[in-house]
Amino acid sequence: MSINVLNLSNPARGNLLAAFSFVLWGILPLYYQLLPGAEIFELLAFRVIWSVPVMIVAMLLLRRALPDWQTLWADKRSLLLSFVAGAVMCISWASFTWALTHGQVLAASLGFFINPLFAIAFGVLFLHEKLSKAQAAAVVLAALGIAWQVWQYGELPWVSLAMGSFFALYGLIKKFIRYDSYTTLTLEAALLSPFALIYLGYLVFTGQSAAGADGLTGVLLYIGSAPITLAPLILFSLALRYTSLTMVGLMQYIEPTLQFLLAVLLFGEVFDEVKAVSFGLIWAGLILCSLEALPKLRRHWRRA
Repeated sequence: MSINVLNLSNPARGNLLAAFSFVLWGILPLYYQLLPGAEIFELLAFRVIWSVPVMIVAMLLLRRALPDWQTLWADKRSLLLSFVAGAVMCISWASFTWALTHGQVLAASLGFFINPLFAIAFGVLFLHEKLSKAQAAAVVLAALGIAWQVWQYGELPWVSLAMGSFFALYGLIKKFIRYDSYTTLTLEAALLSPFALIYLGYLVFTGQSAAGADGLTGVLLYIGSAPITLAPLILFSLALRYTSLTMVGLMQYIEPTLQFLLAVLLFGEVFDEVKAVSFGLIWAGLILCSLEALPKLRRHWRRA
């Protein structure tokens, strides 16, 4: 039996769209298995450049007004912050794609599990938000989980920390941008595109292009990184119109959970005792935050 999203109530529609967006994010490792050992900065350049036409098409299909330069220029602060947000997102995305293309899907999963805890910490540091008891416990447990890995392995999980921290920083910067979400996403890519074009031009003229070395298939796979990562982001933006942030906060763990299952069950990555303790401490903190959020979620459902 098919589900017509347009016939659902607003909260149900938002919840379905949010869940679907997190599922798409969660199964992204399957796509990047087609690009083992990809040249990350070239892949990033392709993603930035092709994000612009993908976002323009998406805005036209969703009947959203395309941004005009005069409106954008009138808010120079948001314009500058859009550039900074795009650059910050590139660091998180490059870490993510490196993990997916170099057999480190577990590291990607860990990065997204600790991202909400970085977001909580940034909220306290920069927005003067107050920690609840559950949030404080979750941050402490996450710190213990990371410390356990450092002690056992003798090194920081840099990829996971870069993913989680820079994605949380990206979310913090977005709070100060006054453009709508679709305009901001398009602008972030458009402002970075000249740099990406210069870099790609250099690779092509010096014969160092990894995408071109694999022929048309390689080029198409590199281009596909734009729509494959933007599709869930667009669905997520649509979902935010209808559902609550509390509900989104609870559902966001769909993504790293799917990535965790893919890493262990499908890709055969090692989940040893050290990772079990580290993940267990972080999961315990997230469970505490989720349990704390449940009363708010029940009140939202009653109002809906």
